[in-house]
Amino acid sequence: MKQVDFEHGRTLTNIFKTAIPMLVAQILNLLYNIVDRIYIARIPKIGTVALGAVGLCFPIVILITAFTNMYGSGGAPLFSIARGRGDREEAQGIQNTSFFLIIVTAIVLIIFGEIFGRPVLSVFGASDAAMVYALPYLRIYLLGTIFSMVATGMNPFITAQGFSTVGMTTVIVGAAANILLDPLFIFALHMGVQGAAVATIISQSFSAAYVIRFLFGKKCEFQLKLLSVEEIKTCGFRATKIIALGTAGFMTYFTNAVVQISCNSVLAHVGGDVYVSVMTIVNSARQMLETPIIAISEGTSPIISYNYGAYKFDKIKKSIVIMFTLEMAYTICMWLIIRFAPETIIAIFTNDKTILKDAVPAFNLYFSTFVFMVFQYVGQIVFKSLGRKGHAIFFSLFRKVVIVVPLTYMLPYLFNMGINGVFAAEPISNVVGGMACFITMIYVVNKIFKTEGKNAITF
Repeated sequence: MKQVDFEHGRTLTNIFKTAIPMLVAQILNLLYNIVDRIYIARIPKIGTVALGAVGLCFPIVILITAFTNMYGSGGAPLFSIARGRGDREEAQGIQNTSFFLIIVTAIVLIIFGEIFGRPVLSVFGASDAAMVYALPYLRIYLLGTIFSMVATGMNPFITAQGFSTVGMTTVIVGAAANILLDPLFIFALHMGVQGAAVATIISQSFSAAYVIRFLFGKKCEFQLKLLSVEEIKTCGFRATKIIALGTAGFMTYFTNAVVQISCNSVLAHVGGDVYVSVMTIVNSARQMLETPIIAISEGTSPIISYNYGAYKFDKIKKSIVIMFTLEMAYTICMWLIIRFAPETIIAIFTNDKTILKDAVPAFNLYFSTFVFMVFQYVGQIVFKSLGRKGHAIFFSLFRKVVIVVPLTYMLPYLFNMGINGVFAAEPISNVVGGMACFITMIYVVNKIFKTEGKNAITF
């Protein structure tokens, strides 16, 4: 396996070497989730009910992902900065502390979920009929929380060391296993919904085992080590830094859940169930279309962090420019497809032709400012990569909580825009939130360059 050379490699080459494997991993992970739902929906007689019941567990799954992202996206940039500075002890300590936090949090979430799973699902709206499928699925799924959090949370540290192909392979192992095991446990062994949960945790265990085997192995530059009792007592400062920076990633998932709940609530009231279905398609399409943007951003992040630690400001500037250019080129192409052939993307998620008359206008409105998302992503990833936790957290909350959620209620009711108001909230936030984040990023980076280096950033 070839390690990406952050020290001497060309910036564009390094971005491609980290972003492409990450893109493959993101796509496979997306396929992982879609295939899972497809299998569950096709369980004889109970498929539709079972899919809805399992959907009630998704907020808990999102919460697990949020904590995982907190330690992964919070620890990896700090790890890369320390590595760039040549501070191997600090880099090692950050990695080991992140792993410790992941294990402890996973255990707490398992215990909490197993004890309070039923009342939590009831709060989410599970009926007695849905509880029959939702609770067994949740209790089995929770048993794999450690596997899920280790596989996803420690993967950024593999990429940060330059082993992006290994990071991609960890996802491939889990996704391939799940695709094969789902039909085996659901249909061949007649385990139904519970079989889907069993297949998921087995698949997650394969990914986790691959991650652990590599990080503890001799080929890894920074071998993972378990914290001793004395190290646990003194790891508080590192843990605080990791959590502080990772809070932005945590809030991204949390606010997405809040926005989804708000949109569905208003649409159900002003438009009916059909528009809730339309929003589901829109969100699925957004998840798919955002995948390359996320891959480019996350692939650039360790390069920015490493060069910031090494005080190589020219490479930081070049990384930001390349990231922005690649993402802007991609989003313009996707925007053109959405603008002139939205049916092409809608058809991926539904074959119901009757929904097109409602979905196409909603699509065009919701994605009307899709290109402005680049400004938000670039700004956010730069703040995170440079360890600017305050800015990262603020702009995570600003676009969703301060702009989208209030507009979701104000535009339909206060301004009498009806369903269009719900779909208009997101594009408005893309422009206002995205530009605010990007302009602030330029100012902050320019200040850093003037304070710590000789070059100033200009676009």
